[in-house]
Amino acid sequence: MGKNEGGGFVKRKTRALLRTITSWIMVSLMLQFAFYYFLNYKVEGIMAPVNAQPIVVKSLETEIPGTNLENLQISYGKDYLAYQENGVLKVYNLQQEKVIFEKSPQGESEYDMGPIYYQWLPDRDTLVYFYARRNPNPTTTVVVPVEEEPTEQGSSGSNNTSAEPDAVEDPNQAPPQNPVKKTPKTRTEVRYNNPQITEVYTLELPPSDEEETAPDDRYNRSIDSFPAVGQIKQMVVSTFTNLLYLAIEDNGKFQLMEIDIMKNVRTLNQAGEVITQMAASDKFGTLYAKSTSGKSERIIALQGWNREVVSDDAADVILGNRGGMLYLGNIKDDKLVSIRSGEENSEEKSLKFKTIWEGSIPYDDAKDVIIGANGEIIVYNDLTAYIIKEGRDKEIKLDGEENYISSDGVEVIQVTRVGMSTKVKLHPLQ
Repeated sequence: MGKNEGGGFVKRKTRALLRTITSWIMVSLMLQFAFYYFLNYKVEGIMAPVNAQPIVVKSLETEIPGTNLENLQISYGKDYLAYQENGVLKVYNLQQEKVIFEKSPQGESEYDMGPIYYQWLPDRDTLVYFYARRNPNPTTTVVVPVEEEPTEQGSSGSNNTSAEPDAVEDPNQAPPQNPVKKTPKTRTEVRYNNPQITEVYTLELPPSDEEETAPDDRYNRSIDSFPAVGQIKQMVVSTFTNLLYLAIEDNGKFQLMEIDIMKNVRTLNQAGEVITQMAASDKFGTLYAKSTSGKSERIIALQGWNREVVSDDAADVILGNRGGMLYLGNIKDDKLVSIRSGEENSEEKSLKFKTIWEGSIPYDDAKDVIIGANGEIIVYNDLTAYIIKEGRDKEIKLDGEENYISSDGVEVIQVTRVGMSTKVKLHPLQ
């Protein structure tokens, strides 16, 4: 074989090898791109989940034993019903028609309150509840050091106790072999803790057709700063930031508490401030609150310690937040007379509101206000639901002794007491 032929063979082999390496690099890059695209898509789905279509139970009737059912709440999947009966928290499986979970108070003291508040998470069949019980160790003792008063010669640091003040120490004298060690003085102090322990639990429910899987009743943490016999007036959840916000009342004092996913707790309200309404953004995690301090009433936006005034009109109320839209209502003579909406924007801190409805709807006896999954605003009591959508409103009469509407605005929970049991009927609102 000639020199040129050998060189050509090597060049051809080198080119083939380069083509193979290039092909594998391209394939590897494409696979990595596809993997990272899939991973990024999944992460986005977790951090900012897309709201699924609401699950509608078209027709369901059941009869639950007992007549003292209170604060009925239906789960995200419309398959579980949480309620309280004589101080006991119960969860009823609507498909299996039986109670599958109960939580009662542990004792009879004023601090053994048992379940004091519960609420379904807005995007899964998980119930968050708060449980209060008596603290078996309401006081503790701690040992603290006592500072001794300095002696007259303490400033010089000399321990010379010789009767002759001018005596000179013999430099040849050896120091004592076993110097006496002074035991520091201490005292015992009594510290008072909270006489009540308030704990946070999450109750995760299995699919409603599974009979062998028990609910997962998971302890999360104790809240040391929760005031004894305090009442939770409202809880809102920011699914975007995994934050819980609690408005707590304690003997005329009010506290705004934040609990994050790492179970850290902090108080956000200022001294003398009363929080009466709240809504959490499901897009940016901002908390909107109606704040009253002295004669000042305003709606503020909080992100951590940062505060901004959203509205300084005392007649404005927070109706809710959904899909990155905040809804404010204006109240005159106990009637809702207008609604404004403001779209949240990550680039602009201030919201630009526009009026989307004007009219007159009774508001003083409203049981709740729902921002529906389809953008409708629902104001309802036990007898009537007022639905506002696209600038128009309509009135729907509700049957039953009591009525509740699901958090997505699509389902009515109709309650009627008959004999020693309670009939519950689920049907679409519209």
